[in-house]
Amino acid sequence: MGIPQSFCSRGRSRKLPKANIPLDVIWNDDDHMDGHKDFTLNPNAYPRPKLLDFLERIHARGMKYIVIIDPGIGVNSSYGTYQRGLAKDVFIKYEGKPYLAQVWPGAVNFPDFLNPTTVSWWGDEIRRFHELVPVDGLWIDMNEASNFCSGLCTLPEGKQCPTGTGPGWICCLDCKNITNTKWDDPPYKINASGTQVPIGYKTIATSAVHYNGVREYDAHSIYGFSHAVATHKGLQALEGKRPFILSRSTFVGSGHYTAHWTGDNQGTWNDIKYSIYTMLNFGIFGVPMVGSDICGFYPQPTEELCNRWIELGAFYPFSRDHANYYSPRQELYQWETVATSARNALGMRYKLLPYLYTLTYEAHTTGAPIARPLFFSFPNIPDLYGLSTQFLLGESLMVSPVLDQGRTNVSAVFPPGTWYSLFDPSQAIISKETQTFILDAPLHVINVHLYQNTILPMQRGGMISKEARMTPFTLLVTFPAGATNANAKGRLFLDDDELPEMELGNGQSTYVEFSASASEQLVKVWSDVKESKFALEKGWVIEKISVLGLSGVGGSFAIEVEGDVDILDASKVQLVETEHKFMGGMETKSVMVDVGGLNIPIGKKFTMSWKMGIS
Repeated sequence: MGIPQSFCSRGRSRKLPKANIPLDVIWNDDDHMDGHKDFTLNPNAYPRPKLLDFLERIHARGMKYIVIIDPGIGVNSSYGTYQRGLAKDVFIKYEGKPYLAQVWPGAVNFPDFLNPTTVSWWGDEIRRFHELVPVDGLWIDMNEASNFCSGLCTLPEGKQCPTGTGPGWICCLDCKNITNTKWDDPPYKINASGTQVPIGYKTIATSAVHYNGVREYDAHSIYGFSHAVATHKGLQALEGKRPFILSRSTFVGSGHYTAHWTGDNQGTWNDIKYSIYTMLNFGIFGVPMVGSDICGFYPQPTEELCNRWIELGAFYPFSRDHANYYSPRQELYQWETVATSARNALGMRYKLLPYLYTLTYEAHTTGAPIARPLFFSFPNIPDLYGLSTQFLLGESLMVSPVLDQGRTNVSAVFPPGTWYSLFDPSQAIISKETQTFILDAPLHVINVHLYQNTILPMQRGGMISKEARMTPFTLLVTFPAGATNANAKGRLFLDDDELPEMELGNGQSTYVEFSASASEQLVKVWSDVKESKFALEKGWVIEKISVLGLSGVGGSFAIEVEGDVDILDASKVQLVETEHKFMGGMETKSVMVDVGGLNIPIGKKFTMSWKMGIS
């Protein structure tokens, strides 16, 4: 759930922490491979002893290492993966022979993941590679499947293919179009490439044959899905841990097996806008762990755009800075202004990790997206149906980014109710109906607001998620300003994040439901805990509870913790009032009350109350 960076070297992995920018994952594109061949290691650029030493050190810090692999297996008589695949007959066929295509290694055959033998072979290749390089996940690309050629191809005679010079994506096989079957030239034409071309253009010929005689025509859309399923099975078999897979191609059901990034986007202001509704669409499609390449894959973004993109991208469910090998360097520390924006936005992301992880659990168990359109929480407001410049994380955390060049403010829509600034909860907006507000948004600022009736669990944050998730908790409780009776709710799921399944009942997870109520006489915050053992063993505690929308502190402060009479030292409890400042008008006084100096175990039920009215 952290912010990965798409570069692998000792120097670059050190520069982000030195710039106080969080870093969790080192990603490697195919420059780690020997001749672009899957499951190989370049002996010159990536000598194994030095790579293993590097990985030992980053693993000791809790960081992860993920490399790219493509489905195309290079046709090469000295390549073990290919020879083993050929011996097991795992490739898609055309007229009884492995279908020939071209991608980065040159001539390739494509594995047929509908074939159970292929799935076993693929898992064995993952095992062999993991013994060579202890990767923590796999990034599966080019699996639509992408082909630099079209039609029926053969190896050219008397010439090298590819030549090793010029763009690697130029077809150099000898190919001819296939148009003599109803699968290659169907009566119903699609225009997927944007030009009038055959249906099998730049992919596997649609008359090619999979396992049990299934035509590519009928299986094309699930190729990436079947690739993800096989990869998931192979990774899980290694150590019984929860696999992490990132796939470019997806289908219905892919979200159970893989995360998704939106492909080779561009570093433009249009593309930063596209990223939001693409993310929202994929959440609705059932792929909740989704995001776009922050700052764009190519060409190099402007400094201003990269500032705005990291502010937004820090709140993608899947958050990664990644660029084209041929583009100028764009790590977040390259510009000091971008580094500042990254520290601000990613600093908040790492405080929100328990909330984001709970949303991931809910996505797994209910299918609800992590990132949602506003109409998910406000379905009776038609004006929100087409809104794609803002979004919600979960039910009530709204992100309103700057998406246009040269802007130092943002026009944001607020459904009716009270919305508190996440970066400064003393600042709030009261929207009496669905209203648009102009919010200040200087270069390093992104506006994020928390809706009323919510209890948001947060932690202190950190430079790496392993450290951040062990810090004490704060609960942010929001009541609607001006209400006479109000309630708030929140949830928290905790587990050993490497277990194969996110579930209760395994002895290594805890689920907490938080509740709060307020009236003119009494404010009360309490919890109900399911399967407390895991949280108690980890030692997680609540150090502060902040309650928003109140008139002040009265008397009779009390707290009860299950099984503990003297757990709270009343002399250390600190109650601090901060008066809210409202945009949208508020006639009566309303304050935020911070209750600090607490030490409440997350794994124990508690009840805290005091006399206080809502303004």
